[in-house]
Amino acid sequence: MSEQTTVLIVDDDDDIRELLRTYLAGFSIQAQCVRDGAAMREAMAGARFDVIVLDLMLPGEDGLSLCRRLREATDIPVIILTARGEAADRVVGLELGADDYVMKPFDPRELVARIHTILRRTRDGGRRELGGADEWRFEGWAINRVSRQLLTPQNMVVPLSNAEFRLLSVFIERPRRVLTRDHLMDAVRGQSATPVDRSIDILVSRLRQKLGDDPRDPRLLKTVRGEGYLFDARVTR
Repeated sequence: MSEQTTVLIVDDDDDIRELLRTYLAGFSIQAQCVRDGAAMREAMAGARFDVIVLDLMLPGEDGLSLCRRLREATDIPVIILTARGEAADRVVGLELGADDYVMKPFDPRELVARIHTILRRTRDGGRRELGGADEWRFEGWAINRVSRQLLTPQNMVVPLSNAEFRLLSVFIERPRRVLTRDHLMDAVRGQSATPVDRSIDILVSRLRQKLGDDPRDPRLLKTVRGEGYLFDARVTR
């Protein structure tokens, strides 16, 4: 990637921290590594990071709590590291606003691919996703591609995670068309969904909540059984 990438690794395993620091350097990714939440906050006070890689099992404050705090305070993309048996924690992490996850044990090449995918979308994805329009409107709502903000009909800002912004952008580009989960997963995470991957369902649920869309009878984000989702709105620029 042409821009210098800086990543903060938060993991209490010394071997993993050193492995990732060395491996990422081979891809021109500068990694600062810390072992817990207190050290993470100290590092963030003194430097800017493009991505945070956050282990869920940490001493003291756990990764889920840190993810919640990060999403309340910043829009820096977060990739969570989870053990293969922690399916519930992966779901909660995504619900709290994490952008992606990698399961332990993992190949460092997978993490590099995840970082590159997220940064391609956050650095220039908005220009591709929303064309030349700075603001798109639907049902009284507005989304600004420059500020990456969602505005209610009352002109109140609704914060979006990077993954939520990307997913809503995909729907806005293709209103009133059925989009499969595989298509949405490819657009949001850069890979195809597996039959047990609930990431898109979780993101849709989060978007419904932020749009005030009743999950039992949604008006905007409708489930098409056996196929995927449909964004039922007229979109204007």
